[in-house]
Amino acid sequence: MDKLKITLQYMLPKHLISRLVGKLAAARLGFISHALIKLFIKAYNINMQEAKFERASDYASFNEFFTRPLKDGIRPLDSDPTIIAHPVDGAISQLGEIVSGQLVQAKNHNYSLQSLLGGKEQTAAPFLGGEFATIYLAPKDYHRIHMPVTGVLREMIYVPGELFSVNPLTAENVPDLFARNERVVTIFDTEFGPMALVLVGATIVASIETVWAGTVTPPAGSSIFRWNYPASGLNSVRLEKGAEMGRFKLGSTVILAFPAGKVAFLADQQPGSVTRMGTPFANIT
Repeated sequence: MDKLKITLQYMLPKHLISRLVGKLAAARLGFISHALIKLFIKAYNINMQEAKFERASDYASFNEFFTRPLKDGIRPLDSDPTIIAHPVDGAISQLGEIVSGQLVQAKNHNYSLQSLLGGKEQTAAPFLGGEFATIYLAPKDYHRIHMPVTGVLREMIYVPGELFSVNPLTAENVPDLFARNERVVTIFDTEFGPMALVLVGATIVASIETVWAGTVTPPAGSSIFRWNYPASGLNSVRLEKGAEMGRFKLGSTVILAFPAGKVAFLADQQPGSVTRMGTPFANIT
């Protein structure tokens, strides 16, 4: 059955399916949207008591529900400036050292940092020998992404690609999964150096948004797009620790990369650990 699931992912028109689902999710269909939301809540046992708006009828579309805000204070932020906070609710897939420019995807599967970040050697160079973490957002999770530390945006890169599922089964069976899926790469300057925060698309992910650019995917065409931002001034983008930086419309994966010798993950942070946005993730060394 697992082999069949993987084979179907290679065969199915993933982009077409994702865009069609995206249109349905964005549509304001009244009682139909509300019925779909109720089914989803029940199927994934979602705790709506954490949501700012608790009833299915509070949301005009499925997308509004999926990107729902949480109640104020429900995710307390660790304000210690020496602590890197979790950027999302989810579960850690992998974390560790970036060895020879490679990140661990799953057992017996590594992939290229340079490919993940859009293919340029100079983009990947600051993170060689550093640390990385991959966090998977399940359908039940809160799907807004927040800043783990204060940062100034310097570059955003849209990388076109496939839309394989990013669940654990696919990660264990599809080579170079995160470096072949559609993604948005962001590079921030922080007090300890650069930080890469990568938002990876997946099957039925209708779009990826950032707070400064709005919807980044799906763009027109199939080329890599790059945007550079100034360190200061009118067009600069500075986001404080804990601030929202983006969101997924129908869920996926976030990958973080840090320079060598700058970050040490906390001992209790291991593959399989549940993450909650704002809680301690790593020390700045």
